Amino acid sequence: MNLKVKLGRLKLNAPIIAASGTFGYGDELKDLANLKALGAITTKTITLKPRAGNPPPRIYESECGVMNSVGLENPGLKVFVEKKLPEIRKLNTKCIVSVGGFSNKEYAQVVRALAKEKGVDGLEINLSCPNLKLKKLISQDAKATYNLTKALRKITKKPLFIKITPEVTDIVKIAKAVKRGGADGISLVNTFFSLRINTETKRPYLGNVYGGYSGRAIKPMSLYRVWKVAKEVKIPIIGGGGIETALDAIEFILAGASVVSLGTTNLVNPNSGEDVLLGIKKYMKKGKVSDIAKLRGGLVE
Repeated sequence: MNLKVKLGRLKLNAPIIAASGTFGYGDELKDLANLKALGAITTKTITLKPRAGNPPPRIYESECGVMNSVGLENPGLKVFVEKKLPEIRKLNTKCIVSVGGFSNKEYAQVVRALAKEKGVDGLEINLSCPNLKLKKLISQDAKATYNLTKALRKITKKPLFIKITPEVTDIVKIAKAVKRGGADGISLVNTFFSLRINTETKRPYLGNVYGGYSGRAIKPMSLYRVWKVAKEVKIPIIGGGGIETALDAIEFILAGASVVSLGTTNLVNPNSGEDVLLGIKKYMKKGKVSDIAKLRGGLVE
């Protein structure tokens, strides 16, 4: 049974990735999760300078999911390289570093620095954080997405993945821009914009007013976007959004994802990757499927 997959230049031993934001930097959960069950982990997003993040409350558990407005809290590039990366290198899995920025220049500076570092097996460019109060996300603009992807591709030979927002009129148009820019793959999807209001205080539950919604409630919407992109753009897809079980993961692979990413479920069960992997193996054994690649895009329409 072959569970190995390729995402452009990146080879993984399992079709499962821990999504950015719910798995820390990996070392925090190494005693709670079987990292061998994961093809890779994706770190919290790193920015050029340290960020304190958004005002609290930052997390609100809503129906069938979680709202967050963390706001890219992180120690910044320098501290990440000096203190976090040495611990990441000790982990028994590959590492994709999530990169954020507030200008093309900032993105380029971070990518240029990380391109030289051992232990960084790939880079996920976060163009879709929903809670920064920006007028427009980069990945809501096809031209801006293409220009930045192309610029970063020139800087590094490391595997490059672009994480885009689902909050667009035509997600295929954005995905095509990612491919034209030279990325190795595309990460679908980030969280959906969301808001909840306390009717007694008439105030929002989140300190940032609104945030990003994740969890099982977004699965059908995420799955649709993965299927839509897979049908029209020939590019490896990291598919996620609401995955909790092995059958959830299989749905994303049938829709066209090369690998799946586990996010919110890690907050409940840090070892969800192992559970999902075991379920995928059982599904393949029952269906006499010898290679995970044979399931990809297998949706019968």
